[in-house]
Amino acid sequence: MARNEASRPLRLLLEQQVILPESTVLDFGSGRGADVSYLQSLGIKSKGWDPFFSPTTRKSKTQIVTLTYVLNVIENTTERAETLRTAWGLCTSILAVSTRLEDERDEAHIRPVGDGWMTSRGTFQKFYDHSEFGGWLESTIGVSPIAAGPGIYLLFRKTGDRERYLARKYSVRIPVPYVRKSDKKFIEHRELLTPLIEFFVRHGRLPKPMELSNAEQISAAFGSIGRAFRVIEVVTDRAEWIGIAERRRIDMLVFMALRHLEGQFRMNDLDESTRTDIRTHHGSFSTALETSLRLLYSAGNEAAINLACRSSVVGKLTPSALYVHVDSAQYLPALLKIYEGCAKRIIGEVPEANLIKLHRDSKKVSYLSYPTFDTDAHPGIAESFMVDLASLRYKRMRWGPSQNIPILHRKETFIHKTDQRYDTFAALTDAEVTAGLLEDSAGIGYRDQWNARLISRGYRVTGHLLEGTTNK
Repeated sequence: MARNEASRPLRLLLEQQVILPESTVLDFGSGRGADVSYLQSLGIKSKGWDPFFSPTTRKSKTQIVTLTYVLNVIENTTERAETLRTAWGLCTSILAVSTRLEDERDEAHIRPVGDGWMTSRGTFQKFYDHSEFGGWLESTIGVSPIAAGPGIYLLFRKTGDRERYLARKYSVRIPVPYVRKSDKKFIEHRELLTPLIEFFVRHGRLPKPMELSNAEQISAAFGSIGRAFRVIEVVTDRAEWIGIAERRRIDMLVFMALRHLEGQFRMNDLDESTRTDIRTHHGSFSTALETSLRLLYSAGNEAAINLACRSSVVGKLTPSALYVHVDSAQYLPALLKIYEGCAKRIIGEVPEANLIKLHRDSKKVSYLSYPTFDTDAHPGIAESFMVDLASLRYKRMRWGPSQNIPILHRKETFIHKTDQRYDTFAALTDAEVTAGLLEDSAGIGYRDQWNARLISRGYRVTGHLLEGTTNK
């Protein structure tokens, strides 16, 4: 299959910083070489081998090997397993494997053949269940894989690389505080201070000099890292940095609870930066581990999940679930972060999703995609992944743009009050409540229902403003 852009698995590997600017990559089974060309355009050293299109490329050991949509086109099961073992033997650090999933099978796959399907073009496709694929990888290689996304798994050769990835995977995204004041020294050194700002957002603490690449330059300009950070506090809001430190303290508990699901571990298994985070925020590894395990056990308690949902300062609470935008997930209680993290362990990242649904009446977490959430006053759903924590499987659903699709109301309830979009969304909701448009909410949950109500009441929504019409 010819492609003119990077594959979805490759884009995910770049977003998750699995592949870095300094990485070396071998695309094993590279096809026509679209992924290789894309990496090379970014200045990343890469090459591709393919038995048909690039058979003369030397298959040498490489730091990262990608095996993208290769295994699913191999009909012979023995050859399929041998291809995986060959790719594993070529990587010195990480093997990234992706495959087609059951929900991707369509009418073009006309008849079953072996453990897969023959297409109308006479080609073979094996479609996997996501969890089944992970189990097959582990049984074939003997290494426990980590889900990076639906149908995408990572296998690590080095413990350090694996631990760093897990720390990133279970870290909740926190945006950089808004710079609201003018300060000459900050403006003059803004580029110099950026790595320090990013470090504090990731760790909730000041770095040691060896943890910051430009520590010497910062100290030369400001006298010390501490003094430089005080300048940052002046031009932002010191309370936000205190809040970030507290959320990172909680996130360390979340990380340790979820890391325990991957197997027992010791303090020395973690990288030095993570060990410093634990000591800074919790004093000792044993104290943090004990607290995190209590939280992990509570994540299986429905009553505890319900209480955490009701007490959350962010999210839209319904009788069956709590809905929260991914940008505001940082404000969720620790227990709910662990609850959601259990789903992430199964499915990996769902980049298209911008709402998380934490089910209160069953052990499930859903990832919902509303592509026009920011621009559409009442955006429609495009896709959902519902992860069942009991069966360790997920169900995917898609909606077409022409369908009468479910839509959102009261968008401000999904985000935190500090979000810059909050006031705009809330003002529209207030206007719609005043106009009586949100009464009988069961009758406006779908696009056609909502449009019919607007027309019958003589209103229209332009941008995020409610306007009367001449028919009112």
